[in-house]
Amino acid sequence: FKRYIQSIVDSKMVEVCSTTLPQKAIPQILGHPEYRGWLDERINRYEKFSNIAYDILKQVPGVKVNRTNGAFYMSVAFKEGVLNDRQTLPIEIPEVRKLVEDLVNQPGVSRDKRFVYYLLAATGICVVPLSSFFTPEQGFRITLLERDEATFTRIFEQIAANITRYLDSADVT
Repeated sequence: FKRYIQSIVDSKMVEVCSTTLPQKAIPQILGHPEYRGWLDERINRYEKFSNIAYDILKQVPGVKVNRTNGAFYMSVAFKEGVLNDRQTLPIEIPEVRKLVEDLVNQPGVSRDKRFVYYLLAATGICVVPLSSFFTPEQGFRITLLERDEATFTRIFEQIAANITRYLDSADVT
């Protein structure tokens, strides 16, 4: 196998389709006797964690959320008209607060990106604005990859509390 890989490297072969290595490895992975158990555990964990996140976030006024139905990420959209350019979260470190304020006050910064910056600076929780995915929806996307259930639950409880705090921080016009 090493000689085969080295021959590819030596020939400076350029592949324009699926590479050979994954084509050789995937059947071995899928045929491994432990694969089905690993996959079942992963599917069950994503379903369980999707339900935890959904059950927490569905109670938050101002957002729309669905179960993930097998995906390892979740999208959360803000309802129309709940975001404005005056909403904030408290940021303890003055230099970080100034950086976020400078970032969110740039021309053309979407309102969901504004929320994402404040959430990260205030809590350390990193999410991605939905507007980055070229959708008219304003919101954020987050993964379900945290494996510890208590930590996962705490993160989503913090997100829920901070959405409410953010939306309540300034009157919507």
